[in-house]
Amino acid sequence: MAARRPPQPEAANTPPTAAGHAARRPASDFFARIGGDPLTDAFPPKRGAHPPSGAVPVPADQIPDLWAALQDRPRRDPSVAYVHIPFCETHCLFCGFYQNRWHPDRGPAYVDAVLAQARRGADHPAQQGVPLRALYLGGGTPTALATPDLVRLIEGLRALLPLAPDCEITLEGRLLSLDRDKARAAFDAGVNRVSLGVQSFDERLRRRLGRRTGRAEAIALLSDLAEMDRAALMIDLIFGLPGQEIDAFAADVTLAAGLGLDGIDLYALNLIPGTPLLRAAENGKLTPAPRERLGLYYRAGAEAMAQAGWAPLSCSHWRATPRERSLYNFAVKSGAECLAFGAGAGGNLGGAGFRLRPDLAAYHDAIATGQPPVAMMTRAGPHAAVLAAIRAGMERGHLDPAAIDRAHAETHPATTHSAAPLAFADLAAPLLSQWHAAGLIAPQASGHALTLAGRFWCVTLTGHLLAWTLQELAAAGAPGPAQA
Repeated sequence: MAARRPPQPEAANTPPTAAGHAARRPASDFFARIGGDPLTDAFPPKRGAHPPSGAVPVPADQIPDLWAALQDRPRRDPSVAYVHIPFCETHCLFCGFYQNRWHPDRGPAYVDAVLAQARRGADHPAQQGVPLRALYLGGGTPTALATPDLVRLIEGLRALLPLAPDCEITLEGRLLSLDRDKARAAFDAGVNRVSLGVQSFDERLRRRLGRRTGRAEAIALLSDLAEMDRAALMIDLIFGLPGQEIDAFAADVTLAAGLGLDGIDLYALNLIPGTPLLRAAENGKLTPAPRERLGLYYRAGAEAMAQAGWAPLSCSHWRATPRERSLYNFAVKSGAECLAFGAGAGGNLGGAGFRLRPDLAAYHDAIATGQPPVAMMTRAGPHAAVLAAIRAGMERGHLDPAAIDRAHAETHPATTHSAAPLAFADLAAPLLSQWHAAGLIAPQASGHALTLAGRFWCVTLTGHLLAWTLQELAAAGAPGPAQA
C-alpha cells in the first residue's frame, strides 16, 4: 500500500457550512505566525485534516432514487475512474486504511464482483460518457491479486470502460507482492503507471515498520522495473518516522532519484488514530520525529530533489520525466467526475459524492442481487466549483484568482442568485496578504505562488482558505447548502 490512500472524492460525514450554522470567524483565526522559520513556526504542529467541502449528506431513504438518476445522466465533463482492492498482506504500522487481511482464495470472487459491477453499468449513460482520462487501481494492495486475476481485471475494465487513447492506467502496490513477471503481465494488460509504497530504504527503519522486503531487494526490484521501461514508475517516501534522522531521509531521496524512476512522493508521517504506530507511540515503544520539526525534513527532501534536477509537480510530488503526469490525482482534487468500483471505493457523479459499501459481504451481496452497491452519498454545495478551483491551484503551488473567478461565473451565471462576480482576490485578500508577510506565499503577476514553507503547509493553508471562502460567501448572501 502507498503512504496514503489514493485521493477519492469526498462522500459522507462532511459537516454542512452555511450561514447561521456557526459564528463568523475573524480573519486572524486563519493567520500564520510571523517571525522565526515559517517551515516550523507558521502554524501549530502539522496534522492531517479534511478541508471543508460545503457538501451535505443525502438522507438514506433518498439514496436509491438519486443513485438511479445519476446512472441515467450522461457524463459530459473530464472524468476518471477508481477501482478499490481492499486487501493487504500485512497491516502497515502507519496505515489507517487497513480493511481486510489478504487470503488468496478471496481474489477470484472479488475480481468477478468488480467486473460484474462494471458490466452492469456498461449500458448506462454515466459509464458510457466522455472518455476517461485516468483509471486508478488502488487499495489496499492491488498487487496482492494473483497474476491471472490482476490481468483479467485490467483487461476486463479496459473492455467495459470508455478509456481515452492516452488514458493513464495506474497500478498501486507493494514491493512485497510485485515481481518482474507480475509487472510484465500487468504492462501487457495495459498498465502504464505503477505507484509503490517504499516509505524508506533504511534497513533498520524498514524492519521497525514491519516491511518484509529488505533494502537490497527494494533497490533491485525498482531498478528492474525502471530497466523494463514499460510504464511511469513512482514511489512514496515518508519523513518523520521513528528513529529517522533528517540526513538519512535526504539520503533516501537522493538514492531514489538515481534509480531511474519517473515520480516520487514525499509525505509527512501522519499519526492516524487506531493505527499500530500511534498505539506504539502512546505506549512509549516508538518515538516519531517531533511534529514541529517535520518542515525541516521537507526542506531537506525538496533540496535533494532540486539537486537531482527533479521538478515539483505538486506540493508533495516531484517528477523527473514528462512520462509522469499524475492525471488521476489532479483530476480528483480538482472535482472531476469519478466512476468507482469495488468495496469501499469513492466516486463523484453530477456533483454527488458517494462511497460504495465497504463491507465485503454487503458489497458481494449487492452485486449478486442487482441492488445499488452505494452506501452513502453527499450533495455538493453551490460553491463546489470555486472550492475545486482553490484546491487545484493550491495543489499545484500556484493560486490564480482569475481562474477561481471563472469557475464561479461558469456555475453562477447572471440569471442566478449569485449574479455578481466573485472577485476572489478581494475576498481572500486578508489571508493572502498576511500569509505573504509570513513568508508562505509570494505574489506574482498571475496570482500567488506558494513558497517552500507554503508548500509544506499546503494542507493547512488550503483548509483555511476553503473555510474562509465559504464563510465570506455566506456572509455576503450567497446561498449555502441549506438554500441550494
